[in-house]
Amino acid sequence: MESLREKIARLFIVGCRGESLESEERWTFEEYGFGGFILFGGNCREPGQIVSLCRDLWNSSENPPPFLAIDEEGGRVHRLPPPFTHFPAAARIGARGDPELAYRCGRAAAAELALAGINLDFAPVLDVHSNPANPIIGERAFGADPGRVIEMSSAWIAGLRAGGIIPCGKHFPGHGDTAVDSHLALPAVDKSLDELQSVELPPFAHACQSGIDALMTAHVRYRALDANLPATLSEPIVTGLLRHQLGYDGVVFSDDLEMKAIADHFTAQEAAARAVLAGVDGLLFCHDLAKAVAACEFLCSEAEREATLRARIDESYRRIVKLKERYLKSFTALPAAAIAARLTALRHERLLDEIYGSL
Repeated sequence: MESLREKIARLFIVGCRGESLESEERWTFEEYGFGGFILFGGNCREPGQIVSLCRDLWNSSENPPPFLAIDEEGGRVHRLPPPFTHFPAAARIGARGDPELAYRCGRAAAAELALAGINLDFAPVLDVHSNPANPIIGERAFGADPGRVIEMSSAWIAGLRAGGIIPCGKHFPGHGDTAVDSHLALPAVDKSLDELQSVELPPFAHACQSGIDALMTAHVRYRALDANLPATLSEPIVTGLLRHQLGYDGVVFSDDLEMKAIADHFTAQEAAARAVLAGVDGLLFCHDLAKAVAACEFLCSEAEREATLRARIDESYRRIVKLKERYLKSFTALPAAAIAARLTALRHERLLDEIYGSL
């Protein structure tokens, strides 16, 4: 049975600095046994290097093994370099209005992620692009109509899952009507509850009903739901709305807790504790490992004396282990020398021709 300290470490998803692990990173990862890792463009140069890094990360934590995560949405949110396929943005797929094509795109993305050893994709975006001035969502959304977003995202998710990759829909309860980038500041949405229920929430409600494996929260304040805190740190939103009203018992990840929407207002320790108490299971610290360590140590200290926090940690640990048992059977990457040949055999360029050639 895992100790409280080990359970807490399993809640953290952290980043690494470069294309291979530095000695300090390797020691820290082995010491703490974090729950997972997230890759960005700076971690990904070519297939052999990516597989080597992913294998080192996979081997840094056992029982259960770690999430190996990435933001691979397509379009401008794309991390894997050639010869991996640069898939189109969700808006381009959504414009086709063809769920079968969306399924094939999700399935193709899953096949390529598995080749690299990645098992969790922080995608798709379930936001409805309802504000044309939105600086951060735009083409990342499948459309401006909730029905279109539901139809196309559901098919894309099914394709990803069919390929053995965990999907994580984002950004609950909806980032589509913001006019501020939450990487830079804390956005606020002033829509009424009725307006949120008619536009922002339907794709997330449908995903919950369909059993999506994971969701990611938005660093956005929704004054009709919680006048004071952004969704990631809000118990009324994560537990009240998502868990109780929508009946969701899958894994909930925070967005990166180092983003300015959170970091300008809370320390890493405060943000981690508030997120867990709100109902979040997985805590993302994507760039500064020292902040993740400080937050982990703080949670360990607080949980020793706070029964409510310990209970929440146990709930999150249960959800995370359940998800890992379902998906993380083995390290999936092919030998580096075989990846290029496999990508050629998959012939995903034909799928791109079908998408781009029709509009």
